[in-house]
Amino acid sequence: MTTFWAGQEGSFLFWTLCGAIIGMFLLGYTRRHKIEYEVMSVYALVQAFLLVLLISKSPFTYLWDAHPDQVAPGAVPADGKGLNPLLQNIWMIAHPRVLFIGFAAMGVPFALAVAALWRKTYIEWIPKALPWVIFGVVWLGAGIMIGGYWAYGVLGWGGWWGWDPVENSSLIPWITGIALLHTLLVQKFTGNLARTNFFLAVLTFLLVVYSTFLTRSGVLGSASVHSFTDPGTFVYTLLVVWLAAMALLGFGMLARRWNDLKPLAGKVGLLTRESLLSISTAVLGASALIIFFGTSWPILGSSSVEPAFYDRMNLPIAIALAFILGLSLLVVWRQESAGGLVNRSAFSFGGSLLMLALLILLGLDDWTMGLLAFTSFFAFFVNLAHGYRMSKLGVLSLGGPLSHIGLALLFLGIIGSGRYGQKETASLTKNEAKEVLGYKLTYVGSQPTGDGKWKFVVDVEREGKAFSLEPVMFKSTYNDQIMRNPDYASFISRDFYVEPVSLEEGEGHDHSHNLIEVKKGETATIGDMEVAFLRFDMNDHAMEGMTAASGFPVTAVLDVRRGGRTEQLRVVTFYKEGNEPDARTTMLKDGKIGFQVLNMSIDPSRKASMIQINVHGLEEKGVEAAKPEMLVIEASVKPFIGLIWLAALLMTVGLSFSLTSKLRAARNSGETRPHRNLHHEVPHSGIQHKKEEVTDPA
Repeated sequence: MTTFWAGQEGSFLFWTLCGAIIGMFLLGYTRRHKIEYEVMSVYALVQAFLLVLLISKSPFTYLWDAHPDQVAPGAVPADGKGLNPLLQNIWMIAHPRVLFIGFAAMGVPFALAVAALWRKTYIEWIPKALPWVIFGVVWLGAGIMIGGYWAYGVLGWGGWWGWDPVENSSLIPWITGIALLHTLLVQKFTGNLARTNFFLAVLTFLLVVYSTFLTRSGVLGSASVHSFTDPGTFVYTLLVVWLAAMALLGFGMLARRWNDLKPLAGKVGLLTRESLLSISTAVLGASALIIFFGTSWPILGSSSVEPAFYDRMNLPIAIALAFILGLSLLVVWRQESAGGLVNRSAFSFGGSLLMLALLILLGLDDWTMGLLAFTSFFAFFVNLAHGYRMSKLGVLSLGGPLSHIGLALLFLGIIGSGRYGQKETASLTKNEAKEVLGYKLTYVGSQPTGDGKWKFVVDVEREGKAFSLEPVMFKSTYNDQIMRNPDYASFISRDFYVEPVSLEEGEGHDHSHNLIEVKKGETATIGDMEVAFLRFDMNDHAMEGMTAASGFPVTAVLDVRRGGRTEQLRVVTFYKEGNEPDARTTMLKDGKIGFQVLNMSIDPSRKASMIQINVHGLEEKGVEAAKPEMLVIEASVKPFIGLIWLAALLMTVGLSFSLTSKLRAARNSGETRPHRNLHHEVPHSGIQHKKEEVTDPA
């Protein structure tokens, strides 16, 4: 079933189907609220563009028409190519489906916003739009996190988010959707930020369309492992026209009504909830802008932006966001409440200091990570206390606190798993125990799995506890490449993760090489040689003559000392997306002994690196080659990565509670006073605001 949406054509069809189903519910929704004509006109236009894309890239095209040089007219293959083995996973059944529902849902706030500008109902649209904004954010966010969980368990690089341009293109509209949710609440309670809300509603959908353009137009090329191939000039042009048309419609209507959307007069204090939420919106906007810039860079430049750029730029944003996440709940709407702020924050502030002290005792040694941890704990404790108070009003009132607690835990999980994770490449000789990252590992052999794959059983012991991991390797008929699936064990405070790298088979196979592992700055001995690993050279000028098709070269600089003489070697390995590393052999001057770098591991947090060197020709010098079967693995420890999955669950559940609450509220069209021009709005009474402030879960 996953193959339905695995390609360009099928995913367009599924997106269109999701939009049609959502449109059926939207039709009844708008009919009840007497806004059917305007909203459905705009929404139908969105669907029309999808239909044109679907017609131009149809999944029902005959094979001989799509591939005339490969399939004879009328020929029916005995079997199809099938799905990439890495996508044959239960989470890939859900990930694209959930993501496309989120994409389709984001068209509804866009249609509601344009219709509100059309009808000049600048206030009434808020309660009608809030459920749909939350609905889109829930599905889009859940799709992103399911994709991250799939990547962590299947791809084998030990992470769940790699700042890939296609991943980012889904994240950006989620961020702006979250910003829209909060600015709608500001307008609901204070009457301000109307212009911001219409701008964000239009922008969020445009970013969904832009993500489609990035993914499907072929402009990313090799910058993303997820992008589709070039769909052709017509589809490329159609995507650009769709993006331009939606921008012209949305921003054109906003420009036309701009003067009607004047902010309310009056001074707004800094320590009010609306001010802090406005600041948080600006912070979210800065993050979205940074990610947008980095994601779009391959279109403008010749290379993609490194993940470190996103990490570095988003760190201060995360710190500010976590702090505001807590502080905003210690103040009230529309009036400054600095008095007593210290007392209200004492519990959360003190608890955060205690937790920070504990982390320092456990090894936290980076002040920026410490600041992020402190603000995240501050947000956690404030929302925990707020959730306790809100729980008296019913479970649905916990939507906001649960979502905010989830975000705080997400930041803490990122600190633990990202900044303080450990990684090491190791060679495990069969039936011989080896200490790796504090765990005793024993490779006990391989077993067929029954579906053409092989699992490699590794027994693990630590502190008296024993368990087995079974990473998988197999040669795929899909692309004639070696595929690898990791295995890991989860504990309360960490995951232990093992990725298979290669198998060095034993008796009856080629023994003309030996393996050694050398850390940067250290020396290893093999036979009558001493091999020192000096450094990596990522920009070796000797590679200038190589073509781009060869891949990205990484050069390891070695000093080989033998018989009183030292010879420096530059050993090159080429890395290319979707292919096995191409390890080139560099020979000593005698032409009899050669060196290859098979694997490398880099730990940025400890500024350490290690390479595995394959040494050829040792037998000719009387050195016996390694004969036992050997499994090469990359092991890693991910502290507190479980917090990331818990955070995703809490945010999804919390937003779902908020969605249910808003749907109930939207049934009462009199929830908000009808006013066509904001500068004529009569503010709600203090009693009404107090009631709404307590019961509003978001």
